[in-house]
Amino acid sequence: MAQPDTKKIFFENLSGAGKAIAVLTSGGDAQGMNAAVRAVVRMGLYVGAKVYFIHEGYQGMVDGGENIREATWESVSSMLQVGGTVIGSARCKEFRSHEGRLKAAHNLVQRGITNLCVIGGDGSLTGANLFREEWSGLLNELVEQGVIEAESVQKYSALHIVGMVGSIDNDFCGTDMTIGTDSALHRIIEVVDAIMTTAQSHQRTFVLEVMGRHCGYLALVSALACGADWVLIPEMPPEDGWEDKMCQKLSATRSRGTRLNIIIVAEGAIDRHGKPITSSYVKELVVKCLGFDTRVTILGHVQRGGTPSAFDRILASRMGVEAVLALLETTANTPACVVSLSGNQSVRLPLMECVQMTQEVQKAMDQKRFEEAVKLRGRSFENNLKTYKLLAHRKPESELPVSNFNVAVLNVGAPAAGMNAAVRSAVRVGISEGHKMFAVSDGFEGFYKGQIKEIKWADVGGWTGQGGSLLGTKRTLPAKHVDKIAEQMRKHNINALLVIGGFEAFLSLLELLMARGKYDEFCVPMAMVPATVSNNVPGSDLSIGADTALNAITTTCDRIKQSASGTKRRVFIIETMGGYCGYLATVGGLAAGADAAYIYEESFDIRDLQANVEHLTEKMKTSIQRGLVLRNENSNENYTTDFIYQLYTEEGKGVFDCRKNVLGHMQQGGAPSPFDRNFGTKISAKAMQWVSKKLVETFRHDEGRVFANTEDSCCLLGMRRRALIFQPVVQLKDETDFVHRIPKEQWWLKLRPLMKILAKYKTSYDVSDSGQLEHVVHNRPKESDASVAM
Repeated sequence: MAQPDTKKIFFENLSGAGKAIAVLTSGGDAQGMNAAVRAVVRMGLYVGAKVYFIHEGYQGMVDGGENIREATWESVSSMLQVGGTVIGSARCKEFRSHEGRLKAAHNLVQRGITNLCVIGGDGSLTGANLFREEWSGLLNELVEQGVIEAESVQKYSALHIVGMVGSIDNDFCGTDMTIGTDSALHRIIEVVDAIMTTAQSHQRTFVLEVMGRHCGYLALVSALACGADWVLIPEMPPEDGWEDKMCQKLSATRSRGTRLNIIIVAEGAIDRHGKPITSSYVKELVVKCLGFDTRVTILGHVQRGGTPSAFDRILASRMGVEAVLALLETTANTPACVVSLSGNQSVRLPLMECVQMTQEVQKAMDQKRFEEAVKLRGRSFENNLKTYKLLAHRKPESELPVSNFNVAVLNVGAPAAGMNAAVRSAVRVGISEGHKMFAVSDGFEGFYKGQIKEIKWADVGGWTGQGGSLLGTKRTLPAKHVDKIAEQMRKHNINALLVIGGFEAFLSLLELLMARGKYDEFCVPMAMVPATVSNNVPGSDLSIGADTALNAITTTCDRIKQSASGTKRRVFIIETMGGYCGYLATVGGLAAGADAAYIYEESFDIRDLQANVEHLTEKMKTSIQRGLVLRNENSNENYTTDFIYQLYTEEGKGVFDCRKNVLGHMQQGGAPSPFDRNFGTKISAKAMQWVSKKLVETFRHDEGRVFANTEDSCCLLGMRRRALIFQPVVQLKDETDFVHRIPKEQWWLKLRPLMKILAKYKTSYDVSDSGQLEHVVHNRPKESDASVAM
């Protein structure tokens, strides 16, 4: 019998009345910290707590005075899109001393603060935990000194701490991504993309040095995202003799007609003996051995700067709200915790378990236990390294397995940024597995017309950073041309299909599955990788291309809002893509700080529109100058973008004026974001490995052919909560609304109340899905099909 969900409680049950929460940022700054501060302040105020800013990190806590100020709703307006931290951050030697912490405790008790939300790295969080452990002793000392009353010790007996990790290095164990990492990757990839054009012009080699003194995450993921020729990271130093191997690799790449080479070096890169490998040393090596024209670019603090990406804003906003919930639920016996995301799921982990594991990584590296260091970094890091090795280093023909299988790759549906990274990954993994890879141009339309040709390793070089679909993609479904497609499958002896696309790709696989009864040619393994900006594919929480579209929406909304600065009060109505799926409008609204987002999945009427206008009118009468309203293109056939624009214009007369924008196809264009490049690369590699496994399983030696006609030989690889899972497409039919081309249940709908709360609406917030306190897993099982690829 199913257990009742004891945590199915709503937000009204969690009151912050009488509580005081302080938020500070400490250590190095990271993009997205402001979004986290904003979320903590607004959620704290929403539940009735008093919220304080502590300016200049621990230094401000020690100094007190004007550094600890009460926050208001308006005091965090217009900070979502700002990089760095507006409340300041500082290294503080004084807080490391007992006297410093005594001063800090006094400053907090004076204001009744017993809840701390600390945004920083492992050093900042360790300091916070020590402060928490000493708290009662510090208060007793203050009583002895006559600084505070004895009643205060009883009243403020426990200090509660929740941490959020803000660090561009992504060097904290127990979390997939730290706040700021994705934005730093954006800065790196922008530079790499720009450098590639000049390198190509002059046939140059570029050595790029990125941040990461003790962690190679930025170097590794940027190498994966740009298809770098070589990467050097501290966790996995190269084997002795790497210099010759690297030069051979660069030379081989040039001999195949490539005009440039990219080498990425983490600032903390070392060799097997612990000797630093500098970017200048790598440059001298290339010049000396190969004579290539070589340049060094050190990115430095560029990586910390700039506006936060959509991912970081959403991550930080969700974490800020989760941190307040954690503080409301905490008791005197609850250990200090860190809130984070695993996959797209909120998690709470004991702070000191994470810190100890992070320190274990460094210990393993110091003791030259590099394999263990990589494992301790976590699944995400390990998967990145495996995938990079698989795609960057081509084995000699003599070392490749001979499979005699032919695999076709095609794009179906509308173009999505990241499709090309997925194709490159599939082709190279397929070749590494010994298959002959075939590229199909223009989807199933090109398939039945015979636009099929073999594609080699070098043909997909430089594809990761390209937007759109280089293979060409069409919405044509295969059912009408199934006989011609079967003929082409026979002609080219295609033994497996990998389809990369959106809802049309899902429908195509269902049609090919139906055709198996009539055509043996379709009795082959078929895999689908979801790629669509709409993020409307059943069986997957995320699709390739959606992150790039979100960044396009967020950047445009930032610019549109900025256009109104200095003018009178103004509200912008913005229409987004997505068909009937409200993902882009909702999550884009959360990232851009929207006041409302109208979507098909959450029906609305004229009373809701009127309430929204009145709400905005009230906000505009205070210090809020700009409003932002997003509308999904198919949210309602009668309440069109024009209608909503005219309604807001009429009802807002005398208070604000109105402007509208239809974002259109700019959401589908542009270079893919680092997230989409990385996600596309890894999910496609995993799909190709599954195809290889199925080919071996379904090969009939007596008949000399592949024959796969079971449901589980036609699968969609999707991300579900924390895992990547292969699901038979036929089993996804019941989960799908085919009329509106959306899944019946969508995880991101739980983010809608979050957007409303941060826009000052009264709403119910279901906390049944909020993070439970878990433990950090040290000895993970061997990676399975269900492991996450984020």
